[in-house]
Amino acid sequence: MKTKVQSDEAVAVRKIGVIGGLGALAGADLFYKLTRSRQVLAEQFNCHLLLEQQAFSDAALPLYAGASVASRKFYVYELCKAFEARGIETVMLPCFASHTFLGEIQEQLSLRILDMMAALKQHIAGRYAPGTVLGVLASDVVRGSGLFERYLGGDYRLSYPPAAEQAALMAAVYGEAGIKHGGLDGAPLEAVQRLAGALQAQGAAVIVPGMTELALVCAALQRSGIAMLDSNAIYADFAASEHYRRAEAPFKLGVVGGVGPAATVDFMDKVVTNTPAGKDQDHIKMVVEHNPQIPDRTANLLRAETDPTIALYATCQRLADAGADAIAIPCNTAHAFVARIQPHLEVPIVNMLDETIACIVEQHGASTPVGLLATSGTLQSAVYHEAARAAGLQLITPGHEYQTLVMEAIYGARGIKAGFTEGICKEQLLVVAEHLCELGAGVLILGCTELPLVLSPVPALALGRHRVAVVDPTTVLARACVQLALDARPQDRQKVLSTS
Repeated sequence: MKTKVQSDEAVAVRKIGVIGGLGALAGADLFYKLTRSRQVLAEQFNCHLLLEQQAFSDAALPLYAGASVASRKFYVYELCKAFEARGIETVMLPCFASHTFLGEIQEQLSLRILDMMAALKQHIAGRYAPGTVLGVLASDVVRGSGLFERYLGGDYRLSYPPAAEQAALMAAVYGEAGIKHGGLDGAPLEAVQRLAGALQAQGAAVIVPGMTELALVCAALQRSGIAMLDSNAIYADFAASEHYRRAEAPFKLGVVGGVGPAATVDFMDKVVTNTPAGKDQDHIKMVVEHNPQIPDRTANLLRAETDPTIALYATCQRLADAGADAIAIPCNTAHAFVARIQPHLEVPIVNMLDETIACIVEQHGASTPVGLLATSGTLQSAVYHEAARAAGLQLITPGHEYQTLVMEAIYGARGIKAGFTEGICKEQLLVVAEHLCELGAGVLILGCTELPLVLSPVPALALGRHRVAVVDPTTVLARACVQLALDARPQDRQKVLSTS
């Protein structure tokens, strides 16, 4: 059965949202020009266009030098999240001031915000040679941000009105009778015409607007002989010609936490430790649901107590809803339930057991007998046995009395889940480890995520006359998740990190 997304893709439905409210008239103008673009009209039955214009308290505040854009950031972000919830993949943002912080917003979204400045740059590059003088009419905020310099300054010469004339521009757009408030003729139009004409007289081949309101009077200015670009029409054509491409959001790892609590912290620490990073921003995004109330996995497997399947699934689904690209469950026993859960999730669960067995085969070969230290629930579920059998590994488990020591070390009054990592719990585990060596184990799997808290990070243990390699599945899982994140990064980004 196809999902809704799959059905939409089958008929190539394009979903474009337009954020209004930052400039009501300019937003409506863009929406009109988008709906009448040739390509949208040709594909109108497969185009889903939505204009969202909510009340924005600071919409009327002029963008004078020093004006804060903080409230604008929150407004744009919240509307983008609302679009995401409706399944909109592409958003248009007709506000030059908002494009000064476009990158900050885009980093937090899975949908794509179409870059209005990129649309202008593409249009200009196809019509004007490098070195051409461009006249720019922009607000104080946009002008002071260097937005046009970043996009166009490398190829073109930019010309702005002098300070006194800049004040006249701000009044023509933001004044009580200005263009933003519906003053599309008379004094506001004459002021913009005079300023644009002065820039043309000083050598500007074309006037590039840096205020979306200027698109409202562009046609009138063009009729008067001003060579001005209609930024909204250019932006609309850009959106109509674009094929949908999902934003390259940073990889996000979902973590089912609380199973157990200390093991979750240990896993996250190992993700951080194993991530090649030169600064905070190079680390992996993680969303963690720390849910110690998930019913005990071992109790269910051994004594048919409360089934944790739905609790595990619901936690995974919440992580998926939070945008996780992959899910890690730092609990060996919980993997007995993964086969039930995974078919109902679109996001993959990184299988710690499969990764561990693959790591052992790679590092120690398939002929080395492997001893398993794990909960009785994990042993009874045989999930490690199945993974080992598929890889051709011989798996050795403790005798009954020794397995009792493992459970006591984990669940006992002075066990690991009670917060102890030294003393009797460690002594018990070492006794069982030596027992497995006596049975022929050349490698030991610390098959409960509490065990590395006691026996890690040593790569090998000396146990009497035996020396045995130790494999920590928590570390293996962390490294596998880090590799997934690195693989999701652009290649040039990976090269930088690999040399840091």
